[in-house]
Amino acid sequence: MTLALLSVGFHLSSARIDDLGYAAALLTTAAYVPQLVRVIRLHSARDISLPTFMMFALGVCFWLLYGLYTGSKPIIASNSVTMVLAISIVVLKLRYDRRALKELKP
Repeated sequence: MTLALLSVGFHLSSARIDDLGYAAALLTTAAYVPQLVRVIRLHSARDISLPTFMMFALGVCFWLLYGLYTGSKPIIASNSVTMVLAISIVVLKLRYDRRALKELKP
């Protein structure tokens, strides 16, 4: 893909590439704020899949580790915040939905 973008004269400086990463990080991280607000406001997480959010939180943790190892500031920043949001949703799911642990049983 990079080669294709360069072949049409589309080149970004390193700083602009980081800006692109920060913009993507802001949007994808902020996307979970309304879900967290809804769970807190309604005191209900019944419609949230516990296995999905647990896998998501683990994936975010791995992305954070990747960012730390590569030194990618946009990845570190976004996944740090996203991990807090995802874990908050998992904790509230367990707190508000007494049947949540049954979702983990086969």
